[in-house]
Amino acid sequence: MGRYGNLEYAFLTKTGFLVGAGMFALGALGEIVGRFVFHGLPGWEHLLFMYAEGLGILVGLFSVLLFGIVLPLTE
Repeated sequence: MGRYGNLEYAFLTKTGFLVGAGMFALGALGEIVGRFVFHGLPGWEHLLFMYAEGLGILVGLFSVLLFGIVLPLTE
């Protein structure tokens, strides 16, 4: 048992990255489909998809940094 309990760093890293990539893909796909199918998006939908893209990048980056690099080194 390690310092932070019994964490599976590889699983958490892969899952966090895939969640972040999924959020980014959902935001980008929503923007593209919304513009072509509905001929533009209302302001709140545009903002929602833009935030999904930004948070997807941050979640993917920080999950790799935190669970893949920082926590295993401090174990």
